[in-house]
Amino acid sequence: MATFGTLSDRLTETFRNLRTKGKLSPADVDGTVREIRRALLDADVALAVVKDFTAKVRERALGDEVNRALNPAQQVVQIVNEELIEILGGQQRRLEFAKTPPTVIMLAGLQGSGKTTFAGKLAKQLQGEGHTPLLVAADLQRPNAVTQLQVVAERAGAAIFAPEPGNGVGDPVQVSMAGVEHARRRQHDVVIIDTAGRLGVDAELMKQASDIRSATDPDEVLFVIDAMIGQDAVNTARAFQEGVDFTGVVLSKLDGDARGGAALSVASVTGRPIIFASTGENLEDLEPFHPDRMASRILDLGDILTLIEQAQQAFDEEEAMKVAEKLANEAFTLEDFLEQLQQMKKMGSMKKMLGMLPGMGQMKQQLDDFDEREIDRTEAIIRSMTPGERRNPKILNGSRRLRIAKGSGMTVTDVNQLVQRFDQAAKMMKTVARGGTPQIPGMGSMGKPGASSKRGRKGKSKGGSRSGNPAKRAAENAGLTMSNATPTGSGFGLGGGPKAPSEADLAAIQKLFGKG
Repeated sequence: MATFGTLSDRLTETFRNLRTKGKLSPADVDGTVREIRRALLDADVALAVVKDFTAKVRERALGDEVNRALNPAQQVVQIVNEELIEILGGQQRRLEFAKTPPTVIMLAGLQGSGKTTFAGKLAKQLQGEGHTPLLVAADLQRPNAVTQLQVVAERAGAAIFAPEPGNGVGDPVQVSMAGVEHARRRQHDVVIIDTAGRLGVDAELMKQASDIRSATDPDEVLFVIDAMIGQDAVNTARAFQEGVDFTGVVLSKLDGDARGGAALSVASVTGRPIIFASTGENLEDLEPFHPDRMASRILDLGDILTLIEQAQQAFDEEEAMKVAEKLANEAFTLEDFLEQLQQMKKMGSMKKMLGMLPGMGQMKQQLDDFDEREIDRTEAIIRSMTPGERRNPKILNGSRRLRIAKGSGMTVTDVNQLVQRFDQAAKMMKTVARGGTPQIPGMGSMGKPGASSKRGRKGKSKGGSRSGNPAKRAAENAGLTMSNATPTGSGFGLGGGPKAPSEADLAAIQKLFGKG
């Protein structure tokens, strides 16, 4: 969601200034609305949309709903959130399928907007939902457009109908009609027609697209628009609406670093809903567009629902149950950890997933510095271990660690750090499995809610370490606490008897892996 990053930063900063005020005066509201207007204009949102948006926000912010609110700042954020949802389309709209197959979906848009790539993404997504899509190569003007669609179809594992070589040869209207008939004969339930684009809006393009629509009578006409196109997005959308009359919008290249706010104007100006958002170059990087979730992301309120849905798709339910049992039984090993890493990689970019958490906009630098290859390095180290070493890291002596480091192309220090991190994670997960509160490194135990830290220090045992070295004193005290505790078996299958997990334990741990 890098496209709206600047807009998100500006709006978040504006609302941060409101939180210090117990009551909002008309001057405060006017100042906030002024900053919102500047942020939207700087992000290339259409002027007409900005005027309408800020007028509604100002009217509601000066109304009784804010004056009577216990927290006026939060109420203003809520108003902006609701109005953002409105200009993004209000309700989510899904694809509408024909009662009698095949469902015909026609793609339209300018050249370079991402139509061909989107065709492959849509085909792959529809296949995952149990459909049998057919891609039709009706872009016969752009050099090698047919070849590009063939490559995309092969990557997506989808069927393609391409009777003409393209490069100026062939009639796109005839190809489109023949493609629909071919789908009926071969029992494909969805037809995706990739039409030609141009460098700019012209009469020839509109005539050709209009003829294809008339000949094939599509159930959906999707207008694919580049989110980085700028203010011209509104003019282009209006021209296509008059020439082809599309039924839905697809935002492409939402992972770019342009201002991209003009894309926010399309739904409001044309009255047509945004159905899909393309968020990357991979065929898996396609999301159904939810206006409420996109508004939450722009305001840095997070998008937990999308994160949960991605986790549910990536994580196998049966495997999640097994992992939950192992965690509760304290039998979680590096082999299990490796499997979880592989399933996390199926969810896509870690940066994107972390960016969906509320408040992560304030940690933009940390997200930018996050190295996605760290997961690959961790996987390489674990794969260089023997099955016995993965099951029991305690046997990793110096020579074994050196062998693992050489086998994975890493250093012994990297191997040591991985084992230490896994050991810390093991202790935290063991605590969670027992229903306790984990002790976060560097923060100490969170303890029970309402507990007094002063009482805790007063009741402290006098048998603690008296070392002058703070690190040594903390380590000795921790060891003393562990030695006085009742033995419950060593974690992660490294000795001791397992503790039978309760149903409540399994349910709680399952939630950690996207299943609830």
